Amino acid sequence: MLARLTMIASGATQSMRKGRFPSDEGLELQAIDRAVALAVSLRRADRVWTSPALAARQTAEALGLEATVEPLLGEQDFGRWAGKGFEEVQAEDPEGMAAWFADADAAPHGGESLAAVARRGAALMERLASESGHTIALTHALPIRAAMVHVLGAPLSSVWKIDIEPLSLTEFRGDGRRWVLHASGVIVSG
Repeated sequence: MLARLTMIASGATQSMRKGRFPSDEGLELQAIDRAVALAVSLRRADRVWTSPALAARQTAEALGLEATVEPLLGEQDFGRWAGKGFEEVQAEDPEGMAAWFADADAAPHGGESLAAVARRGAALMERLASESGHTIALTHALPIRAAMVHVLGAPLSSVWKIDIEPLSLTEFRGDGRRWVLHASGVIVSG
């Protein structure tokens, strides 16, 4: 049984451009145009899933994809940090920021830990391992990075060493027993 999973990072938002922790906001106008351009290069999918976040749903729409919301693809819940800038949080809560980077189980912001995001992603991939065909999943950088380190068997702290661009594609292939990272890259530059 062969499975293919193409994870697409949602298009850019103002928070991304300003270095802020994400909140549930819509895409920039340029991101919509870039997603429309990307649509022609996508292969047919047997199923299309999207994160519940507005940016991911708008990306799916701009790509011309009819997607089903899949909560396991959601962005990390950043709690009280959502919408705040990285530097602002670093100034207000340096111990919390240090804990968040050092301990995957830490959630100093009152939201969700990195380990919880990784568990969601692993559960999704386990479920998909028994599904043949191609799945397109519209999600966010952190869940994609967590899926990559899961498949590679790398420490979860490795997510901090991977950069995922808006509208980039990361593809995994599975044979029902294991997944492999097949390809990752930016199709439409931003």
